[in-house]
Amino acid sequence: MSFFKKIFSKEKKETLDKGLEKTKSSFFDKLGKAVAGKSTVDADLLDDLEEVLVSSDIGVATTIKIIDRIESRVARDKYLGTAELNTIMREEIAGLLSEVNNGDATDFVIPNQEAPYVVMIVGVNGVGKTTTIGKLAYQFKKAGKKVVLGAGDTFRAAAVDQLQIWADRVGVDIVKQKMGSDPASVAFDTLQSAVASKADVVLLDTAGRLHNKVNLMNELTKIKRVMQKVIPGAPHDVMLVLDGSTGQNAFEQAKQFTAATEVSSLAITKLDGTAKGGVVIGISDQFKIPVRYIGVGEGMEDLQVFNKTEFVDSFFN
Repeated sequence: MSFFKKIFSKEKKETLDKGLEKTKSSFFDKLGKAVAGKSTVDADLLDDLEEVLVSSDIGVATTIKIIDRIESRVARDKYLGTAELNTIMREEIAGLLSEVNNGDATDFVIPNQEAPYVVMIVGVNGVGKTTTIGKLAYQFKKAGKKVVLGAGDTFRAAAVDQLQIWADRVGVDIVKQKMGSDPASVAFDTLQSAVASKADVVLLDTAGRLHNKVNLMNELTKIKRVMQKVIPGAPHDVMLVLDGSTGQNAFEQAKQFTAATEVSSLAITKLDGTAKGGVVIGISDQFKIPVRYIGVGEGMEDLQVFNKTEFVDSFFN
């Protein structure tokens, strides 16, 4: 057993296994039908496998990569039976995830630095953005960090109210202004407050409407420019929150936001209620952005640091 295996707790692993249950069940049901009665990995089986991967929301481009890798293995090893297929796919998908997601994190950590570590959270309404911010605040506070929330989604009254509820529940500071205020002004005040209170982490919410790309780009650029007047280099992370249960729609949202701003990490939510968990693999691969967190349940502890080894293990175990 590796050191990593020892520090990824049994509780976390059980939550992850349960959260991916629907995805795993759907995937292996389709895979079982594809390999039924076949003993070797041939061209026909690879065609069927391609269909299984695409229908599991892994995405066409990533599916083609996986199939190409399996074809190379078959050519190299000459004879491969369907019995080995599970192991081969597991290894190749883990390899794909390793190209983007370096290391196997297990804890909610931030880099050590003098200024507060600023995370700007982006994503459309309804993906679980506010809940993700609240759960992140909880996890960072539990880790001994002083957290400040910024209510930068000033266009939706409920967004500010929801964030206030989370701030009260977790016991962290929140900076907000009246409805319709300039989000950049909220960002400026939030960072000033965080510096003054010697906070460790700032989690800044942003507007969740998918207005046109130019407006989105201008707004996010303005927020970043204003933040840098207070903390040079901020934001240190631009995190895009995606709803895993929307499958291919999550790809489209990722495309919109990566075109509008420099997204540096992903949080993929609601994986427990869907059979579309394959989007984690496809989006990570297609956009070359590391998945930092995944939501595998509704509880405070059910937002997990994404660990590629354990994810693949739960998917294929």
